[in-house]
Amino acid sequence: MASWVLSECGLKPLPRFYAKPRTGQAFLNSNPSKVRISRTSGNDYSFSLSSGFRERNWGLKVSAPLRVQPVEENKEEGKILNGDESFDPGAPPPFKLSDIKAAIPKHCWVKDPWKSMSYVVRDVVVVFGLAAVARYFNNWVFWPLYWFAQGTMFWALFVLGHDCGHGSFSNNPKLNSVAGHLLHSSILVPYHGWRISHRTHHQNHGHVENDESWHPLSEKIYKNLDNVTKKLRFTLPFPLLAYPIYLWSRSPGKTGSHYHPDSDLFVPNERKDVITSTVCWTAMVAILAGLSFIMGPVQLLKLYGIPYAIFVMWLDLVTYLHHHGHDEKLPWYRGKEWSYLRGGLTTLDRDYGWVNNIHHDIGTHVIHHLYPQIPHYHLVEATEAAKPVLGKYYREPKKSGPLPLYLLGVLIRSMRKDHYVSDSGDIVYYQTDSQL
Repeated sequence: MASWVLSECGLKPLPRFYAKPRTGQAFLNSNPSKVRISRTSGNDYSFSLSSGFRERNWGLKVSAPLRVQPVEENKEEGKILNGDESFDPGAPPPFKLSDIKAAIPKHCWVKDPWKSMSYVVRDVVVVFGLAAVARYFNNWVFWPLYWFAQGTMFWALFVLGHDCGHGSFSNNPKLNSVAGHLLHSSILVPYHGWRISHRTHHQNHGHVENDESWHPLSEKIYKNLDNVTKKLRFTLPFPLLAYPIYLWSRSPGKTGSHYHPDSDLFVPNERKDVITSTVCWTAMVAILAGLSFIMGPVQLLKLYGIPYAIFVMWLDLVTYLHHHGHDEKLPWYRGKEWSYLRGGLTTLDRDYGWVNNIHHDIGTHVIHHLYPQIPHYHLVEATEAAKPVLGKYYREPKKSGPLPLYLLGVLIRSMRKDHYVSDSGDIVYYQTDSQL
């Protein structure tokens, strides 16, 4: 019986099937078969089979390829093909939220208020220590280093207040509110106003119209923008200074303010919370005004104003790149195609080098978006545990050097090509305005 068969790439053995076990040396040595292959001309080959009793010759002429073409990876918008396997990031995932949750260790859900407060104490001590050292040296060699370091620490304070807003700081709502107000008011963020809009962002992440933070502009809204607004939105460094403007007037196509209790952002029973936060914000502005009379406006600008601007840049950079700038275009959803899980899976993790620990691992963003109640000090472990479930829906972040300077290049590329999405369609991708 012939034990070889022709395939597209040459010869390969046939599987052996036996009706019943056969054993014995006589069987192994009897009736040996041989295959001979001879080349006739060009790429044509002739095959003959000898079974030990008689030889059969088939005059088959088979054109064999000179070499086997390697499997190449084809990339299309929203779809990656690799051999017989295909991955469409816009397709519904083969797992559920409960599957991801089951993979995360139970202790990752435990909130430790003492541990959370220890991070607050650490960051506050560093902030006041940096300010004291800057005032002591008070020279132009040290000031730029201070501005970057202190701006980064302001950003760290924001992240801790952000955890208070999510309730991942502790299980005590009063503690979360008090700590959140102190942390956010100190850096001129209205705690409840932002907390509520950020909750809207998480509940609608990845939705074209309903998302709240860095959502894409529809083609109609984009084309109705004046040229100055387009330039400011997509030309650095202006997008990195957008946060204070967003707090006052939100994004293009949306109305309301984070400071006004009657804003479209809020429902009537949230009025008191918004007023409380706006009063705290106003009190911080009054404190800064008083300090400007005590130490002078220039000294206040150096100690607080410029670090505040660096903090705003950190916030805009990080929040933008957690939803933009991947090598492959990622989907945005509308209508029936959107779900909480599918929207959350379009977020991105980022590596920030040395800054990871300073800003409390906010770069582990996918699991945070799906389960914002997990404390920041468990996010890395939770992410590692969830990766086998997420599969290709998790996009491994590029490793950073000590400082994540490479992210500036990612930001610039995204600003050049991610401008708007189509007005129609329930699964859409960013398009580019070539004239811009």
